Amino acid sequence: MTRYLIFVGLLAQSAFAQTTTPAASVARATASPPITGRVIDADTHEALPGVTVLFQDLRQATATGYDGRFSFSNLPRGRFLVQVRSLGYTTLVRTVDTGSGQPLELALTPATTEIGQVVITGVSAATEMRRSPIPTTIISNKELSQRASTNAVDALAHTPGVAQITTGPAISKPIIRGLGANRVITLNNGAKQEGQQWGDEHGIEIDQYSVDRVEIIKGPGSLLYGSDGMAGVINFLPADPVEEGKVMGSISANYQTNNHLQGYSLMNAGNRNGLNWLVRGTGKVAGPYRNPYDSRVFNSGFRELDANGYVGLNKSWGFSHLTFNSFNQELGLTEGDRDEETGRFLKDVGVGSDAVAAVPVSSSDLRGYGLSVPRQQVNHLRIGTDNNFILGQSRLTLNVGWQQNLRREFGDVLAPNEPELYFQLHTVDYAARYFLPETNGWNTTLGVSGQVQQNRNKGVEFLIPAYRLFDGGVFGVTKKTIGKLDLSGGLRYDIRRIKAEALYLGADEQPVPADTPGAEAKFERFTSTFRNVSGSAGGAFNATDDLTLKANVSRGFRAPNIAELGSNGQHEGTIRYEIGEPNLRAEVSTQLDAGVSYTTQHISLNVDAFHNRINHYIFPSRLATASGGDSIAATGDPVFRYGQGDARLVGGEVSLDIHPHPLDWLHFENTFSMVRATQLNQPDSTRYLPFIPANRFQSELRVNFRKVGQSQHLANLYASFLVEHTFAQDRFYSAYSTETRTPGYTLCNAGLGADVRNAKAQPLFSLYLAANNLFDVGYQSHLSRLKYADVNNVTGRRGVFNMGRNVSVKLVVPLAFN
Repeated sequence: MTRYLIFVGLLAQSAFAQTTTPAASVARATASPPITGRVIDADTHEALPGVTVLFQDLRQATATGYDGRFSFSNLPRGRFLVQVRSLGYTTLVRTVDTGSGQPLELALTPATTEIGQVVITGVSAATEMRRSPIPTTIISNKELSQRASTNAVDALAHTPGVAQITTGPAISKPIIRGLGANRVITLNNGAKQEGQQWGDEHGIEIDQYSVDRVEIIKGPGSLLYGSDGMAGVINFLPADPVEEGKVMGSISANYQTNNHLQGYSLMNAGNRNGLNWLVRGTGKVAGPYRNPYDSRVFNSGFRELDANGYVGLNKSWGFSHLTFNSFNQELGLTEGDRDEETGRFLKDVGVGSDAVAAVPVSSSDLRGYGLSVPRQQVNHLRIGTDNNFILGQSRLTLNVGWQQNLRREFGDVLAPNEPELYFQLHTVDYAARYFLPETNGWNTTLGVSGQVQQNRNKGVEFLIPAYRLFDGGVFGVTKKTIGKLDLSGGLRYDIRRIKAEALYLGADEQPVPADTPGAEAKFERFTSTFRNVSGSAGGAFNATDDLTLKANVSRGFRAPNIAELGSNGQHEGTIRYEIGEPNLRAEVSTQLDAGVSYTTQHISLNVDAFHNRINHYIFPSRLATASGGDSIAATGDPVFRYGQGDARLVGGEVSLDIHPHPLDWLHFENTFSMVRATQLNQPDSTRYLPFIPANRFQSELRVNFRKVGQSQHLANLYASFLVEHTFAQDRFYSAYSTETRTPGYTLCNAGLGADVRNAKAQPLFSLYLAANNLFDVGYQSHLSRLKYADVNNVTGRRGVFNMGRNVSVKLVVPLAFN
């Protein structure tokens, strides 16, 4: 780590060295003249109040007054991207010289689709999305609010090219174009989230109420975050900063009918003389969910208590924020065992002082919010700094964070409060980026990022060895606009070293010294080092105002995780016994992306296609007996060993939005997503990669009204009806019954909502109604872990089914303290 920290210091020293002239010193210390402007409707030329004007790279925002006017004071001097956005209008993006002192006259065009969005993930600086060749999707706050979801990843599940591996409503892990686990980097406000990323059955530790919008990078085109980004990056972003002089807040409440979920969140934020803050507290509780085949699913509830926010300064030299995130969740783990005579779920109970019996659950076990054994407890804490220093015509960002992840699994009914599995993970992550002054139209960024990590076993059972991890990388990215062509690309070099500790167990299955007579090795000591080069190059050609063509080629790599290298134990969440392979090689991918975007007043068409070749793809496969018969079992579960092969993934997404002008309030949106994932040179039973999402088609009819007639009390009224058809998954990894075919199914969802205002057009509250699976269809997702639970001998159906009909009511009340 030392050499990388030295590199960070040299970067900063170089940056200051380039700005030591008297003029540059004044630029650093002196704010720009006040930035003023006015926002109007491009068609009517009327002033637009309440429009957000945001300098994303400076974390400074304001809103227009009743006359459409706005102003900034104390901005740094320089050229920065400003975005101007208001619901129902196309976002306006412009590069502004904050030192010019010229007032800005900005006209917004009523939107048919959102074509002017700005992306900050995976690019060197805030960039208009259509100018980035890297496939990117943005999900806005309104879209998130209008969806019924039980966790942060569940809210993204309808996005084209995105799916989720689930273990009940509380646990969701994102899948991007067929790849998941730690092939997807999860960011919380730009900082890398480090929990137990290796487990598919481990959810991500993010408060869904704290998320204002989400940016999704598809593929390894982003070079800013290092190994583990082979599938892509998901960045969960908080609300924009509050404008100067304002103090505000909000109260959110959510109730969902299926599992009686209750969620409450309280937020306060403000900006006084450059002192910025945001604090949020969230509580959530849910009981067992239900579906038409299983009725109530025993032990599928969860509880959650979160706190997060930041405090810091925004001045003419940039900004510096101290951030904190505390995520605390307790959830039941559904095993799916059934009584042979009644088909009811079974639970373990103590019989006497040292015996356990499985008995059918009672009706009281399926009511309320109680949790039973087995259950899991997750506590994640991150404290970090987020800094952006303006250095004349360049700037330097520096982020350092400390994370602690505690994950405990309780499985003994005779000792329900003693964890069997207990992982304690400590991580120090760092990232520094130096944005060079623009030279001949080239905008270049250099940087370093990485982490130091230690994981300890503190339970009485052991699945993975204790280990230490060092990860670091250096990178450079650049972009340039040549007429209608936007070019970007870069290179990155990474190194990752994992040192696993040996563990020996005695007769009582507890740790003992290696030289203890009769001791058996649970884990062998090993050290694995992986290093590689990643790269990306592409372009976006804006052929006309309506037509954009994109292409990108990228090379990524992923080092094996600790479970793939060293696991040896029963993995409860996946219902299998897992064995790692210390000699695994790193995965290396080469991906080609191509896209076309065509947007007019009447239609919007987007086509994105990809071809991804992965060498040394890592996956678990079920072990057969020496005779080739039934698979080997340990502790009652089938045994899986991690192995490798070469793989190819191809597919893409198509979306067509019909919005007939002048009926701009009407949208007929259609999307189709597909992935074909195969192993090369393999027989039929092992030809397809495991856990690949099925093809999916979605068709939604939506109406949006910024105003409702002459009423001042209703605004932003919407109504929608969505039909989602998931095709049968006939391409599956069938060897040793690792996977089985999944039938197709069709779900119908609906939504309705609006903002309610007072007589002065000030917001009182927003109300959102959403209904998922309106017709209570019984179905199983191919990516549900519960699909492979035990057979119900009464019905003949295997596994546990997904959630049935669920109606969500969400209320958001803004609070003003000025």
